[in-house]
Amino acid sequence: MNARVEICGEGVRLMPEGRLTLEDRESIAQGLAEGLGFAEISRLLGRPTSTISREVNRNGGAGGYRPDQAHEATRERARRQRPKAVESSERPPADDRTQEVEGKLTDVLVASGLTRMSARVLACLCLTHSGGLTAADLVQRLRVSPASISKAVGELEVMNLIGRERNHRRRDRYIVDQEIWYRSLLASAQFNTNIAKVARESAEALGRSTPAGARMNAMSEFFEQVGRETIAVAERYRHILAR
Repeated sequence: MNARVEICGEGVRLMPEGRLTLEDRESIAQGLAEGLGFAEISRLLGRPTSTISREVNRNGGAGGYRPDQAHEATRERARRQRPKAVESSERPPADDRTQEVEGKLTDVLVASGLTRMSARVLACLCLTHSGGLTAADLVQRLRVSPASISKAVGELEVMNLIGRERNHRRRDRYIVDQEIWYRSLLASAQFNTNIAKVARESAEALGRSTPAGARMNAMSEFFEQVGRETIAVAERYRHILAR
């Protein structure tokens, strides 16, 4: 089961992300009937708020949500979207333009802090039409060893930048979605929050009136504000990724 980043009162946390059951949907309907908000329902179910809001909005909204209809609609969508027999045939043209685009994206991702192998894997996944490839596909496309791919996807999964699913041949398929950039910003915000917390504790230990304590206190305020603003900006423009 994949995990999704969720903002909570304690900062940012990972929450399980999987298919909603009929029981989950009935609980959502009950919560809506009781006047609960998406965030409250998500906490009761242990699901990301985005999962609840997306589920309700795509199935009639808060006033017209029906769990049975929503469950059947989801099953029908899954049936229509089952993978076809063709899997590895989807390859971008092996021309200079494609290689140039992939190279530039890889360089930008490396500059952001990823290892080059992880950056190459992420760039490769982003530039596929389906947004997903198996380990064997990645080995073939990037011309590297299976061990290199295994290490890279492991790093990307830890950072919540890619997901994993089973294809029709029961092989792991590594996928990216539009929200990887949203999750990336939230991860950055969590990093800033952690720095702010350590700096604040250091200021208290040293004494805020001391030169070092004052420096740590200013550092804490700076990173705390940056983290808060990063989360706000990510939330404000998240809708762009859902187009």
